[in-house]
Amino acid sequence: MTAPEATSTRPYLLRALMEWCTDNGFTPHIAVRVDRNTQVPMEFVRDGQIVLNISYDATSGLLIGNDYVQFTARFGGQPREIMVPVVNVMAIYARETGQGMAFPPEDEELEEGAESEELEAALDVEEAAEDRVVQLVTAKTEEEGPDGDQPRTPPPAGGRPALKRVK
Repeated sequence: MTAPEATSTRPYLLRALMEWCTDNGFTPHIAVRVDRNTQVPMEFVRDGQIVLNISYDATSGLLIGNDYVQFTARFGGQPREIMVPVVNVMAIYARETGQGMAFPPEDEELEEGAESEELEAALDVEEAAEDRVVQLVTAKTEEEGPDGDQPRTPPPAGGRPALKRVK
C-alpha cells in the first residue's frame, strides 16, 4: 500500500490509549465533535461537542472499530445507543490525570469557500464581543471595614491557581 491508500492511524491509537487507561486503572474519556453522522444524546451536547466516558464500567458492548466507536451507555438512567465516527473523535484522555492524545481534524485542508465563511463567522463573533461592556463588581465581605474599604487582613494563602495544558 502506498501512503495515500493507508488506513488512518486514529482508530489504532484510540484502542491503544484505551488499553493504556484500563491497564493503569484510569477512566478513559473521548471528546467528540458532533455532526449529523454522530449518534449521541443531543441534550448533553455543548458547543457542538460532547465528552463521553468509554470505560468498560460505563459502557456495554464497546467496539472501537476502524470507522466507528459504538457502545450502549446510560444517560439519566436511560440506555442509549452511541455511535461516533472515528474521524469525529478529537481526543482521548484519562479523566484522573488528563494524559492522553488530541487528534487534528481529518479534513485539515478546507475549501476556499468554507475557509472564508469560517473567517467571516469568527470576525462576526469578535465584533459582537467588542460591542459588549463588562463591568467587574467586587462583593462585600465580612472582613471589609465599616466604610467599605479593602479587607484589613490578607486572604489566606491557598496556593496559586494553575492551569494544566492538555494536548
